[in-house]
Amino acid sequence: MGRFPLAQLAPMGDAGEGVQHLAERLLGPGGGMHAWAMATAALVAAACGLVGTLLVVRRMSLVGDAISHAVLPGIVVAVLAGGRPGGPLVLAAAVATALATVWLTERLTATGRMAEDASAGVVFTTMFAGGVLLVTAFASRIDLDPGCILHGVLELVPFDTVAVAGHEVPRGFLTASAVCAGLALAAVVTWKLQVFTAFDPEAAAAAGIPVRGVTAGLMAATALATVASFEVVGAILVVALLVVPAATAELLTHRLHRMAVLAAGLGGCAAVLGYLAAWRLATSAAGMIAVVLGLQYAAAVCFAPEDGLVIRGLRRLALAWRVACEDRLAAYWRAEETRDRCTRPVPVATTGAGRFVDAWLAATGRIARGPGGRLLTARGREQADTVVRSHRLWESWLGRHAELPSDHLHPPAEWIEHHLGADVRRRIEAEVGARARDPHGRPIPPEP
Repeated sequence: MGRFPLAQLAPMGDAGEGVQHLAERLLGPGGGMHAWAMATAALVAAACGLVGTLLVVRRMSLVGDAISHAVLPGIVVAVLAGGRPGGPLVLAAAVATALATVWLTERLTATGRMAEDASAGVVFTTMFAGGVLLVTAFASRIDLDPGCILHGVLELVPFDTVAVAGHEVPRGFLTASAVCAGLALAAVVTWKLQVFTAFDPEAAAAAGIPVRGVTAGLMAATALATVASFEVVGAILVVALLVVPAATAELLTHRLHRMAVLAAGLGGCAAVLGYLAAWRLATSAAGMIAVVLGLQYAAAVCFAPEDGLVIRGLRRLALAWRVACEDRLAAYWRAEETRDRCTRPVPVATTGAGRFVDAWLAATGRIARGPGGRLLTARGREQADTVVRSHRLWESWLGRHAELPSDHLHPPAEWIEHHLGADVRRRIEAEVGARARDPHGRPIPPEP
């Protein structure tokens, strides 16, 4: 389904007057139906984000991808047996197929001398291909379309309705609500077991936790989320809902429970924004949801508060600036040292970046202009003492332990002088015997 089919529909009035009114103001005619589709997509994406958090943390994203494809034959068999897509029989068949997929993968890994990823690839591609063959072979007997299985039918979800309390409610919305609520409840009940198993399975097994049972439960939850996602994004793009929100949340927080909540929220937001963008651009809703998820991840890569590219760039820039300022202060200190320190001003000719650094040091009160040039102020000299002390202590340590020639001590000390704290300086001083001079015979300034 490459084009968006609901752009010109008339309103149905079944989404509730408040929701319908808001949706129609945003989307025009047919807003109530759009609201149902967006709500269904958001619930499914939230459920996938919750399950995907544990898959990503356990480095089992490929297993989630495998299950999303391998459950297809179970779904087809359940539909042939009289089940409805999204109904209890189909959900049960999908869970059974998912567990069979995991078992077959483990058997191939154990007995077939294959790597786990290769075993998963063999199993899920074979089962997915079998499912596609079943769909095409029994196309006249089942209500499943191969194209819809591949990329979903979110735009048509509002058409398949059931009566609930006198209102027509989409069947997909009811299924998504039940799956999302069930997975959230299961996560709350088994959270500690899942976390323990995710981070230290050996210790969890030693503590008596049924690690295989916990893993099987996670696989069952993945199957439920996958089946609920088929109508929204299909079997191909469901992996985006399982993996990308969790991967994005992992960049934004390092607390697992926050990561799970954030992944669910990011998935829901991406579903709504992707649907709106698809409606505006008259394109595939499933594809646009996956695109929005990718944009969220790209934004997190750039702007994550601790590890984002922007933050890391700013940190490197701040470090380079601090090093430039400290090097400048140390240069003033050494220049004054060669002229009977602090007795006369030291004219220092600067160009380019050096002038900018000098202007900053003067503005922050670390150097001052004297009769014949610039001098260190008391504040600037205290910082310069620290830098020169770190440099000469490190030269003393290298001269004692590295057995380097004295003319080779300066370059490594020039780099490390910006990274030594007071505790490290005291330890080095104690180790080298509280020397008053460095290997070149120059005095080591005392700790400010």
